[in-house]
Amino acid sequence: MHKTAAWPLALIYAALIVYASLYPFDGWRAVGIAPWTFLVAPLPKYWLSFDVASNVAGYGPLGFLLCLSALRTRPRLPAMVLATLASGLLSLLMESLQTYLPARVASNVDLALNLTGAWLGALAAFGLEKMGAIDRWSRFRARWFVADARGALVLLALWPAALLFPASVPLGLGQVLERAEDGLAGWLADTPFLEWIPVREMELEPLLPGAELLCVMLGALIPCLLGYSIIRSVGRRMVLAAVALVAGLGVSALSAALSYGPVHAWAWLTLPVRVGLGAALVLSLLLLPVPRRGCAALVLLALVLHLSLLNNAPTGAYFAQTLQTWEQGRFIRFHGLAQWLGWLWPYATLVYVVFRVSRRELEN
Repeated sequence: MHKTAAWPLALIYAALIVYASLYPFDGWRAVGIAPWTFLVAPLPKYWLSFDVASNVAGYGPLGFLLCLSALRTRPRLPAMVLATLASGLLSLLMESLQTYLPARVASNVDLALNLTGAWLGALAAFGLEKMGAIDRWSRFRARWFVADARGALVLLALWPAALLFPASVPLGLGQVLERAEDGLAGWLADTPFLEWIPVREMELEPLLPGAELLCVMLGALIPCLLGYSIIRSVGRRMVLAAVALVAGLGVSALSAALSYGPVHAWAWLTLPVRVGLGAALVLSLLLLPVPRRGCAALVLLALVLHLSLLNNAPTGAYFAQTLQTWEQGRFIRFHGLAQWLGWLWPYATLVYVVFRVSRRELEN
């Protein structure tokens, strides 16, 4: 048996599938038919290649992660069968629940495509295991990372996905205060509890270029420091920092291309952003020799400062237009997933690092 990051990643991915399948979670109604009636419905006359690809690709990672989890923790179990069956049961449940959502359509074709994607993902994991690729990854992980690095590896794997949703400040994750205030006020409207909400006397002011520079620098530095907290070797830390910074640049450009078009993929690289990225690169090199406990403490400090700066600034009108584009385009089923990752990733990292710093066995 092995400790593997595949199991928590599989749980997170399953939760994302539930979100994407049942979004927007409103308008539930009884339609007078059994939820499994869609299984015997006639096949649709028209097929969209995007829908076919998204259904197959959507369940592929789930089948892969579930199969990999079973192979690493219970190697005697029929991993491929269990992973495909579990994914199929989840898809069946989601399609059945979509019967009660006016904005969604339960489909036997979607179920078949989801099952196919899960089987292909499980097949890929099984094939990699038989070729020895998973064992090579285990040896690589043992050389590069400390034994209890699973949580940090999961967070590092999720960081690029969190950056995919557009942010008002590049690499700025966790900007939730303004939205939380508006949402809370809407929920408590026409109730006496509305008066309990603290009211700010002044509107939030846009970030100055210097504050934006600092936010970008911290946003790029946080995953580097998180990686440093689970890596001992200075040389390997340098490789991780380079990968993290390149990934941050690439995913931010992809997000801009999806939002504004490929021509504007690099329009977000303003002078403060470029200086902030350069400062993050320099600091990531200077902090290479810092002990792991010190790196974890620096992650906490960087997160608190980053979140404080971001949440004392408004999102802006152009950002609202960007969100509207995502919500009305092909991302309508998926924009919320990336959005929640962008909101919650820094806070999940904060909780994780607090837990690690409080543990006595965290070595220097």
